Amino acid sequence: MEPGTGPGGAADPGARASADTGTGTGTGAPADPGADLTGEPFPPGDWAEPVERLDELYRWVESAALRTAGWYMADRTWKRRGARALRAGAAGGALVGALLPLLDLAAGLHGAAEWGYPALLAGVACAACDRWFGLTAGWMRDVATAQAVQRRLQVLQFDWASESVREVLGPADGTASEATERCLGVLRRFSDDVTDLVRDETTEWMIGFRTGGTVPGSVRGPGGARAPGEPVPLGRTVPALGVRPNMPRQRPPESPSR
Repeated sequence: MEPGTGPGGAADPGARASADTGTGTGTGAPADPGADLTGEPFPPGDWAEPVERLDELYRWVESAALRTAGWYMADRTWKRRGARALRAGAAGGALVGALLPLLDLAAGLHGAAEWGYPALLAGVACAACDRWFGLTAGWMRDVATAQAVQRRLQVLQFDWASESVREVLGPADGTASEATERCLGVLRRFSDDVTDLVRDETTEWMIGFRTGGTVPGSVRGPGGARAPGEPVPLGRTVPALGVRPNMPRQRPPESPSR
């Protein structure tokens, strides 16, 4: 890597990518709501020019992350609309089912109480559909995953800018080969983090589908010691980390009498 140039060829590679595409996100193609989260081929290039090659890899990684976040934000749109419609139907059915008997007694609307039961049944059906199909939990999970990807992308952009500034001010941390390897490590860790976020969201969706829209409390996060979906052994209590179990106090053996 030549002195005076950053790993992306500039001190702010995200800004240059935005200028090339004409947008402020650094991606060339918006997310397609009908497409799946499929990867793209690894960008070919010649490592004889490491600056241009690292710039291409940064754009490829950043574009994939923005496309993933855009897919989740587009997927939550129809889920949010359906969840709101079902919740409004559940609230409306409960309200109408409670008011009709009161109107039958207070206002003298004879026969109105009979329609309260179908209204309550419709409200319960709406709530059951929302819970069974997981619309409310689904769009909330999509928003959380998209925000997590965007938050991790911001960390990558600042890390990449830090590497760029370090090279511009002067490569004092080893040779050009070590700087290139360090930049590749930053991109690799970011790609692994985004993949883990998508896998965790998929695991939560699978568990929620098997349990009827509810995620059991035994499922831990990404930093848990137990894998997602792994059942807790019965008849065994695992103490919390950092807590010493209480052991029964034993009396010392008595010395034999002389």
